[in-house]
Amino acid sequence: MELFWILLFSSLCPLASGQGVYAPANAQIVHSGAACNVKDDNISERIYTIKEGDTLVLQCIVKGHPRPQVRWTKTAGSASDKFQETSIYNETLRIEGIQRVQGGRYYCKADNGVGVAAIKSIRVDVQYLDTPVLTVHQTISDVRGSYYQEKTVFLRCTVNSNPPARFIWKRGSTLIEQSKDNGVDIYEPLYTQGETKVLKLKNLRPKDFADYTCQVSVRNVCNIEDKSVTFRLTNATSPPMIRLSVNDTVVVDPGQDVPLSCDVIAGFPPPNVTWSRYPGLLPLSAQVRGSKLILRAVTPADAGFYNCSAVNNVGNPARKNVNLVVRTMSNLTFQITPDSNKDSETIQMRRDLKLSCHVDATPQDKVNYTWYKNGAPVYNSDSLILLRSDPDMAPGTSSLEIVDMKFRDLATYSCVANFPGSRVPELRVDINISQNSVSPPMLAVPPGGQAVSVREGGTAELACLVVDGKPRPPVLWSRADKDLLMPLGKTMVETPDGRLRLRNVSRDMMGAYRCQTATYNGLNIKRREAQVQLNVLFPPTLDPVFQDVRARNFQTVTLRCAILRWNPPRLTDVRWYRNGDAIRMPMPDLKEVPELKFKLEPTNNGTYECRVSNIAGTSTCTFNVSAQPYNVEFYFDTPNPVRILKGNNYSYNLQWTQKDPEATDRIMGYWIIVRKNKQNLVYTQIDLKGKDPEKGVLLSHTISNLRIPLSYEVHLAPITTYSRGDFVSRIIQYSEPYTYPRPSDHVCGFEDERICGFSQDRSDVFDWTRQNHLTQNPKRSANTGPETDRSGTKEGYYMYIEASRPRVQGDKARLLSPLFNVSSIRGPKGSGRVPYCISFYYHMKGKHIGTLNVLLRVRSIASVDSVMWSRSGHQGPDWKKAFFNITPSGPFQIVFEGIRGQSFEGDIAIDDVSITIGKCKEENTVANAVLIGGSHALPLASWMTFGLSCFLSLLYR
Repeated sequence: MELFWILLFSSLCPLASGQGVYAPANAQIVHSGAACNVKDDNISERIYTIKEGDTLVLQCIVKGHPRPQVRWTKTAGSASDKFQETSIYNETLRIEGIQRVQGGRYYCKADNGVGVAAIKSIRVDVQYLDTPVLTVHQTISDVRGSYYQEKTVFLRCTVNSNPPARFIWKRGSTLIEQSKDNGVDIYEPLYTQGETKVLKLKNLRPKDFADYTCQVSVRNVCNIEDKSVTFRLTNATSPPMIRLSVNDTVVVDPGQDVPLSCDVIAGFPPPNVTWSRYPGLLPLSAQVRGSKLILRAVTPADAGFYNCSAVNNVGNPARKNVNLVVRTMSNLTFQITPDSNKDSETIQMRRDLKLSCHVDATPQDKVNYTWYKNGAPVYNSDSLILLRSDPDMAPGTSSLEIVDMKFRDLATYSCVANFPGSRVPELRVDINISQNSVSPPMLAVPPGGQAVSVREGGTAELACLVVDGKPRPPVLWSRADKDLLMPLGKTMVETPDGRLRLRNVSRDMMGAYRCQTATYNGLNIKRREAQVQLNVLFPPTLDPVFQDVRARNFQTVTLRCAILRWNPPRLTDVRWYRNGDAIRMPMPDLKEVPELKFKLEPTNNGTYECRVSNIAGTSTCTFNVSAQPYNVEFYFDTPNPVRILKGNNYSYNLQWTQKDPEATDRIMGYWIIVRKNKQNLVYTQIDLKGKDPEKGVLLSHTISNLRIPLSYEVHLAPITTYSRGDFVSRIIQYSEPYTYPRPSDHVCGFEDERICGFSQDRSDVFDWTRQNHLTQNPKRSANTGPETDRSGTKEGYYMYIEASRPRVQGDKARLLSPLFNVSSIRGPKGSGRVPYCISFYYHMKGKHIGTLNVLLRVRSIASVDSVMWSRSGHQGPDWKKAFFNITPSGPFQIVFEGIRGQSFEGDIAIDDVSITIGKCKEENTVANAVLIGGSHALPLASWMTFGLSCFLSLLYR
């Protein structure tokens, strides 16, 4: 199913004299297609309902010149949990398989840069009905003894739906009615998610042990069928209970297989057991076998909470969680802290010294640290104190304090970190403590390295070197401006050698960078700091990058190239070029805005470039200077551009405006080329006869002798005394001319895909089909159906019913005309009703021809169909004409009803339909055709009064 929604901007009024450029006007909403329901929410917005999973098509028909750009946006509706916005630049928005979260308010904005943009909105209401969920509960005070005997039980039925669902409860196949059974109570609880109805069984009786069905319905809206769920209540019914085979927390080594079992120990009906993980999904290597979960060769990425749930819709689900921890260990660092009480930065005898060791591990609290002195384990003593977790350091840090350091304490100390009993490799770091092995670091920037210059896009290296100090710590880099991040998005970057390498440098990376010594893998003392300035060189940024300059011949043209930014801020060269050749001129002042003045002549039109250089590179301002006139801008909103001519031909009223006609030499006329299949059919000049085009005023030219229903490619270019503009092309297509309900001369030949506003009846069995000789199935039945349309052309279309399979005898197809409002037409003097003539051609060839009926459907409180014309059986091989008079009492439609005969040789076709004001004449001329179709025809139209010069509104039902 597809839902169409159309926004029509501006009324279909004829243009006022001289009107051309104009902004999109206020909008009207019309609709077409198979919406579930359409209703007015207020005077400016409509609500469309559509079934979830169907295809939604929103179409925005807009008028304005130049042709407006259409943009679709959406804000969240009630079905969405947060604001959403999407933008689609197209007149048609198509959503395949629409979901409930895609409901909400859709906006169509049309803008062409003239005046105020036109905006219209519509609310899309997505209809759905989920399968209900039925759960059984019992009051807490009643949880003792036998679960359900002589207890009160609550059957809770919950469903998500739109619109709200209606609930029906059944015991077995019998409808439960609260008024007829004192043992039950049906009510809607408060504060529940979704829609819920509760069936309360008071003091269970033997007959209450039965099958219970909860049936939900949205009353067949959008053809959504009812859904139901059934639960069998017995005296054995009980909620689920589970037991895990492991502890709440499981710690394993990488590469291990981890089996988890979730055993059901109670519950009837038998619970359904599922496994899930938070955060994320179960690993790809996970294997689920019933209630068992096996994790193969786990990695640190598999760590997390694994949840086992058992559900049988009785009571609350049973849940158990397992926290899986995968051991990891990396980045072992050390710190040497001199006696902090003495504010010392070196190792000194008779003073305290602290050695610290930290490793990044999971789980951090399970790490075991072991200290060694010259390879021998260290134990607590008066001079050596071990701290398993140093409170003055980061969590998980172990320290060894050397009290009142003596010569015997000079040694190599080792810190070893491991997980006891684990296969994770241990990590070790050695710290050499001697009078010569430990000294504070010195940080220095190499000579000439305080400022580093690099071209944009190049690679830069910033250096801060530790020139002294033992052991040498790593160097940390950050931006001097704390609000700025490093290029990779980090606040700080570690470099082991003090050299920061930046690749693909951009101008936003320019600035000061701070380097400082780390307090780990060396002395834990005050950081040493320095700064390096990064200077990014880039060529000038110019304005404009490109500009189209139009002027009259023999006028002075001035070109300016503004310099916005550049680094270094000193220019090295400014040169002007025409068509790639340097222009000889005095060297310009490099401190002023580059400028070029010259007199435009037919010989010096072309491309001018201003090339501005500094030591970083060259940038260019480009100007396309020409006396060539601007391109035309086609006008796409011409009312009734098509006129029917004799001999199955038509003419097209081509309209356009000329952009800035006074910017160049006088426009004398236009060259026009009409092509079909890449062949020029017309190549001629349009003479303006001395009348100059005006800005924003429409120009017109009628192209005649075009063949119905072919389309053509039109090319148009302005002409001046010295030059011709570029050709601009568009496609002109034949469409059924749109006419207002007033005397006209149009017949609907179904040549346009919109089939003149006719629509298929949704209540019939199958549809009418639009076809011509070129689209016929080569395997079709040879003894039925027309070869061509009524005019005898292969390109001409007609409507027909296909009698082949799967059609069976008696199947009906109905084609509905637009809805005509007779209140817009006055009847003859002394008559309250207006006569109309219905005229058409029909083709009924074949030995199995069924029946063609033409009905009058009059709209009132209820629609009434009356058969006005009918034919059955074979009527010969030719097209035949039929007509009859009607005098409807209210808004009406004409219905063409085709009924399939006894077999496949029964195709019926119609063509050239007209509905005219007044009684049928003998030759049934169509001088008073009211309305069938056109380039602006829309389905199910209801036409308002046209006493004013144009329609004020169009109501589409």
